[in-house]
Amino acid sequence: MICLIWNTTIITLIYTNSHLQKPMYFFLRNLSLVDICYSSVTVPKLLDIFLRGDTSISFSHCFVQFFFFTALACTEIFLLTVMAYDRYVAICQSLHYPLLMKQNACILFVLVSWVSGCSNSLFITIIASKISFCNSKVIDQLYCDIKPMLKISCGNTVTIEVTVYLETFFVGFCPFLCIILSYFKIISNVLRMKSKGKRYKTFSTCTSHLTIIIIFYGTIFFVYTMPSTANFKTIDQIFSSLFLAVIPSLNPLVYSLRNKDIKIAFKRYFCNLSNVDCFLKGENSKNKIEE
Repeated sequence: MICLIWNTTIITLIYTNSHLQKPMYFFLRNLSLVDICYSSVTVPKLLDIFLRGDTSISFSHCFVQFFFFTALACTEIFLLTVMAYDRYVAICQSLHYPLLMKQNACILFVLVSWVSGCSNSLFITIIASKISFCNSKVIDQLYCDIKPMLKISCGNTVTIEVTVYLETFFVGFCPFLCIILSYFKIISNVLRMKSKGKRYKTFSTCTSHLTIIIIFYGTIFFVYTMPSTANFKTIDQIFSSLFLAVIPSLNPLVYSLRNKDIKIAFKRYFCNLSNVDCFLKGENSKNKIEE
């Protein structure tokens, strides 16, 4: 519920507020949409298991869940990479920013992220559907994923494992390298600024995105590199639950707490709902000048 409420509020806020019609917030709106879908794919089934105690899941349901879970996870990775590029252009190529990040370009970036995520997921799902399950029918995980599926598979799975590792490299590690490179360029540019205040103000526009990157990739690292042994089972499931529900809820919260424009928009939005005249420090005079 927290995930749904926070992300829906962010989407509504950005869509209705004229001050937030910028590429950075356009990407954030799409990230919130991905987070809503992302948690909705797995959490309802988990709640059903907890409430009814029935842990069974059909073969088709499992692979449908696997497809959408993988598609949305990949889409989120691509969107986070695009957001890093947006910050790079805004800080390192600020004069070209209006030209490089036009509305059509932003829409294209988002479409490519969704299409790439869904295409990659379809490919992995087709590969996973060819796995033979004869050792066990118990998926030792909170959701249907390739790692626990390979654990209970039988026969020769070398080709599938190699394919999965290659997919992980190109879809997971390569975008991460692009993000690291973007922030390396950003930090280098910020450090060359003479004014300490300007350095802080410029880099503060990246802190929300950087925080999300650290949390998201840190959790992925633990989930997919943790050894599949009984000793690590509890830790693995804790990080999996973070991956499923906590991170999609944290993303809008991080942006809300660390972004000045979002906080001001929140105040305006709730003041309008309650029909109360609110005084936003430093904003009234600015708005009068703009008008």
